[in-house]
Amino acid sequence: MTYQFILTETRERVGLVRLNRPKELNALNSMVMEELAVALEEFDRDPGIGCMVVTGDERAFAAGADIKEMAGATTVEMVQRDAIARWDRLKRIKKPIVAAVSGFCLGGGNELATACDLIVASETARFGQPEINLGVMPGAGGTQRLTRAVGKALAMEMVLNGRFITADEALRAGLVNRVVPVEVYLDEAVKLAGEIAARAPLAVRFAKEAVNNAFESFLADGVADERRAFYMLFSTEDQKEGMQAFIEKRKPEWKGK
Repeated sequence: MTYQFILTETRERVGLVRLNRPKELNALNSMVMEELAVALEEFDRDPGIGCMVVTGDERAFAAGADIKEMAGATTVEMVQRDAIARWDRLKRIKKPIVAAVSGFCLGGGNELATACDLIVASETARFGQPEINLGVMPGAGGTQRLTRAVGKALAMEMVLNGRFITADEALRAGLVNRVVPVEVYLDEAVKLAGEIAARAPLAVRFAKEAVNNAFESFLADGVADERRAFYMLFSTEDQKEGMQAFIEKRKPEWKGK
């Protein structure tokens, strides 16, 4: 299949997907997520692939969602589009997915990384959920998976105050598996994926499912509540102001309406 916003390749038993919107710092729009889901589903069906890697480039894994795509939307339009439903396809992937993260990993980018099964980070990686600066909140699992990974205290600061954390802080908090020099972060992720791909396929599949069941107990309810709240915020004046200010590169003026 020919893709517009991603690149795919295979490295022995590893399927590699690169987000490819460098000018937009790999911002996640609907087409990016659709192509990503399709590519991962194809690798999932391929018996020659045992594990996948998702990456961006050295500057950014993904700097967030594409704000211009949603800035003017109403709550009803967001509910009707239900673009976040595409993310549900990722959790149905049976084979493990390793995120190779360098540079900015923010908003939807951080939600994508935490939706993967393991994260290899370069020393330059920066993780954050800055949606609060746009008058909204995370909507694709950010309040749920992040909290389970790093704990309530740090998650609250990242979600409520837009705090970014470094790769080393992410490692200490339990968000990532390892931190390596930027020159080798992708190679290390592919190496880790290759080691997993060399294991017994059915054992890997069921082991991933078992770990996720332990980690994500009651997650579905939390994600559903988060998604409803995220969509509801598109009926506020602050959401419109926050996203327009982002597009216009100015400081927003909040009204609490």
